[in-house]
Amino acid sequence: MISQAHRGTTSSALTRLSVNAAQRFGIPAHGYAHLLGLAPEHLNDDLCRTPAATGIRIAELTTVHASWTDLSALLTDQSGIGALGVWDYLVTSAPTPLEGIRDAAAHLAIVADPGTDTMRITEDGEQVVISHVNEADLTYEAACAIRAYALGLYQRRLSEAAQRRLVPLRVTLAAKAPRRHDALLELYGTRAIDFEAPATTVTFLASDLTAPTPHTQPGLSAVLRRHAEQSLAAAIPLHNWLDLFRTALASLYDETVPTLAAVARRMAVSTRTLQRRLDEHDTTWSTEVEGARRDHITHLLHGTDLSIDAIATRSGYADARALRRAVQRWYGTTPAALRRTGRLPNDPPVPGAPPR
Repeated sequence: MISQAHRGTTSSALTRLSVNAAQRFGIPAHGYAHLLGLAPEHLNDDLCRTPAATGIRIAELTTVHASWTDLSALLTDQSGIGALGVWDYLVTSAPTPLEGIRDAAAHLAIVADPGTDTMRITEDGEQVVISHVNEADLTYEAACAIRAYALGLYQRRLSEAAQRRLVPLRVTLAAKAPRRHDALLELYGTRAIDFEAPATTVTFLASDLTAPTPHTQPGLSAVLRRHAEQSLAAAIPLHNWLDLFRTALASLYDETVPTLAAVARRMAVSTRTLQRRLDEHDTTWSTEVEGARRDHITHLLHGTDLSIDAIATRSGYADARALRRAVQRWYGTTPAALRRTGRLPNDPPVPGAPPR
């Protein structure tokens, strides 16, 4: 399910592709390494969603030193099957490539910013037109690169589904014709590329996309769709510094009862800076620890068979009675009842619980 929190973020997998491309083109890391979501613990965690502004900035820096045509070709080349996780397999595992790309369009938010990016698929007689719409606030060169890459990615996944290279009938790009576009000719495998078009599209023969996908497994698409929805629901959108802090705090809670100094070390800042940043975000260390503790305990109650005493010990409480008092304050019930009801950790807490 797409929530408001997912808007303005993209998958960490997509951001990794942008970082790798920037490195390949020799873009100095000091220009982007400080951006939100690029710390290794976030960039390499597929549950984290990077701020879309981070990927945009990397694309803009890259197209200062490389042509947008070369960047789109390199991004497509890097996007081997599996690079974008379950989204890739939605395309390649459906009964036909057309059904797969429809699934991919419906679940584009798994990889892209649902606030700015959409896919549209239309059937026009014997042709299928796939368009990509990107409404992000980008520089011209970066926008061209991202849109051209999107078409290259769709073509690659459809070809992988069909297990043969599918050559489009036509490609249209909402971009001025570059001086050289050899990279695009190689990328799409056709000279039928129209520039300065009103939309960014790629058109295939319907017969190419409706032929059965080789070796497809009945029922697999439904499993992948459910997995895609669950993955998006479990994702951690990183919009700002407070999101990064909460991610660091939660990760430490999985290992031990966190301390201010430990979280400061994880975030590579001083304890004084950490407290100041919390104050700037109108929260406090104690409030955040209480919220993280609540989430941690609720996960343990629902996801493990640990006793209440063991959960109290793992959560830093003196005994089970202290844990029971906390759960009563947060949810208005007992730990045992909370475990029986199966209340989800991200359900709205009762009034009086710490804000998250």
